[in-house]
Amino acid sequence: MQKIVTYLWFDHQAEEAARFYTSLFDNSRIVQIARYPEGSPGGLAGRVMSVKFELDGQEFLALNGGPRFKFTEAISLLVNCVDQEEVDRLWDKLTADGGSPSQCGWLKDRYGLSWQIIPTALGELLADPDPGRAQRATAAMLQMQKIDIEALRRAADGITA
Repeated sequence: MQKIVTYLWFDHQAEEAARFYTSLFDNSRIVQIARYPEGSPGGLAGRVMSVKFELDGQEFLALNGGPRFKFTEAISLLVNCVDQEEVDRLWDKLTADGGSPSQCGWLKDRYGLSWQIIPTALGELLADPDPGRAQRATAAMLQMQKIDIEALRRAADGITA
């Protein structure tokens, strides 16, 4: 059992969101679905209350808690991507059907949850021991929505065209 679990509050889309998220990552699955018991207020009896799921082996719990609380950018899920293909695939899937891109690798999915789709190369470039390279990579990243690894590398190398 994982000691610390990310708990996500949805209006009524917990199962839909969990199934979507588990379709995006290898080693992911729905672990358990709990339903509101008989006698629950508001006609909730029998409806999905919570969904325990794993994304790449990491445990999450999604609750259908109603419209009281919404996601904000104060919390996001950061995905360390190995290459541009993974960045592109996740970016496209998470921004589809009502999701929205933001700056510097951030986006919101169709449920309003914020994600950071970040290639590992970004961290390497931003931490480059040559301060000029790191500064140029940072300046390039600040102009991007989806992170483009090759554009970052060119910028770090001082290649402008």
